[in-house]
Amino acid sequence: SSATDRQGFRLADYAVFASMMLVSLTIGLVQSMRRVAGDSEVEHFFTGGRRMAPLPVGMSLCASFMSAVQVLGVPSEAYLYGLKFLYMCLGQTLNSLLTALLFLPVFYRLHITSSNQYLRMRFGRGMQLLGSLQFLIATLLYTGIVILAPALILNQATGLNMWASLFSTGFICTFYTTVGGMKAVVWTDVFQVVIMLSGFIVVFTYGTLLVGGPAKVLEIASNGSRINFNDFGFDPQRRYSFWSFTVGGTLLWLSMYAANQAQVQRYVSCRTERQAQWALFVNQVGLCLIVSSAAACGIVMFALYSQCDPLKSGRISAPDQYMPYMVLDIFRNLPGIPGLFVACAYSGTLSTASTSINAMAAVTMEDLLKPYLIGSSQRKQIVLSKALSFLYGVGCMTTAALCSLLDWGVLQGSFTVMGVVNGPLLGAFILGMFIPATNNAGVFSGVAVGFVLSLWLAAGSSIYPPSPVRMGVLPTSAASCLSVNTTTYSRPSALSPSDPHQPGLQNIYSVSYLYFGALSTSATVLSGLLVSCITGPTERGSVRPGLLWWDLAARLEMRVKLNVSKEHVVISVSLIWLQC
Repeated sequence: SSATDRQGFRLADYAVFASMMLVSLTIGLVQSMRRVAGDSEVEHFFTGGRRMAPLPVGMSLCASFMSAVQVLGVPSEAYLYGLKFLYMCLGQTLNSLLTALLFLPVFYRLHITSSNQYLRMRFGRGMQLLGSLQFLIATLLYTGIVILAPALILNQATGLNMWASLFSTGFICTFYTTVGGMKAVVWTDVFQVVIMLSGFIVVFTYGTLLVGGPAKVLEIASNGSRINFNDFGFDPQRRYSFWSFTVGGTLLWLSMYAANQAQVQRYVSCRTERQAQWALFVNQVGLCLIVSSAAACGIVMFALYSQCDPLKSGRISAPDQYMPYMVLDIFRNLPGIPGLFVACAYSGTLSTASTSINAMAAVTMEDLLKPYLIGSSQRKQIVLSKALSFLYGVGCMTTAALCSLLDWGVLQGSFTVMGVVNGPLLGAFILGMFIPATNNAGVFSGVAVGFVLSLWLAAGSSIYPPSPVRMGVLPTSAASCLSVNTTTYSRPSALSPSDPHQPGLQNIYSVSYLYFGALSTSATVLSGLLVSCITGPTERGSVRPGLLWWDLAARLEMRVKLNVSKEHVVISVSLIWLQC
């Protein structure tokens, strides 16, 4: 079908989209009115009174980083790189296990609201402030990009007014986050996960029927080399492989779940540590469902356009637009369904933005302002908390508006911002929890080295993007298009082939973006350990009990509930220490 055959948004689509926004707003308002007597107002605002159930918290964790960037980006990545993208689920599973067993117990037992409070307990106020400032700057930028991404992409693909969608999205999530706090964020996330999955399932089912059934989709995908689970090569310049997902992907997700305030704040809001771990496993099921559904849509999209690639034929101008193009194309005679897909994309945006706004307000209150609020009333603190949520919401909208003036790729921009900051911070938490010898000089120098390395890699790969040949982009065809437009997508990292052999530093810049976080985390840990050894390691006995992962006496007492002698506990802890 030609580009002129497709229609933009119609009244039914706007009605479906507006209904989704209205439901999110209503959920936020209802949750703001529900409070359990006896809760501290500030704690209720940031952690839901620590009484949240694991199922909604797990779905909220899942929604937090499944933004519109992923809703629009994962199908196009599967279209261009094949079904091996499903190995992302393996990296996410390893991340959930490591977070639940190694990091969550420490945060939960310390009864903290901000993950950076751990850095203060272990390394002092200076490290807490550094972690807080890095988090605030990165989250503000990331959330701005996440709000901008769907507005920009859907404006180009559907004609939906960019500024109207940007500010309506920003206003709605700022409003319900400011009024309702954590409970509003969690329950709107639950609704938004359901909308995301519904959108993908409808698109996948109808697209499969149009192709001729699942067998036909698999046949076309196999002939186009899209069924490619056997990619076990060690080349780090391949954008996606089994190893980039399991090694690089695990550490990338671990930096988001084990050390990022937006996620820590969610699972410490559960009633018990065991429920918090269940929430992480619920999150894992949700992540796999969404990633699998999105990747399956990408394969169906390839089956539909295997002989007439919309990018090569000039019908779209960037890979981000593949999914909106397909939705408007196949559902042009079914009003309302494109509106469901746009609601699906915006659900991701609302969940990520509301999570980020609430987390930034919590970090500001707990890490930056708390020393100055001693003695102030709960009423003043809750007013200040809500004012911070509102200000950060306005800040995110402003950042989105400014980002629209820059020539950034939204997918690359979001991964770059989070990778540069989260990798070194994960290294700081690893140094604190698992390496007792780490001292203050070690952790500061480690974070500095990791930050500089990740910033250098991110900047280098943006200036000198790797060629499609290096990244492993699979071939597409426009052979059967009725009229092929000569307009092609010109960004060098996309589909224009070039010489895979580049000199010098460009070899390093061509490393898959999934490894950036792993490299910066490793650099942080190694340099932190080295500096600590040179400057005089911390004596193990001088670290406060509960800050090291293997301080298991409390855990043994709480979980096993056995009458064990003090000597037995000491021997058990010593054995675990030696094994580690």
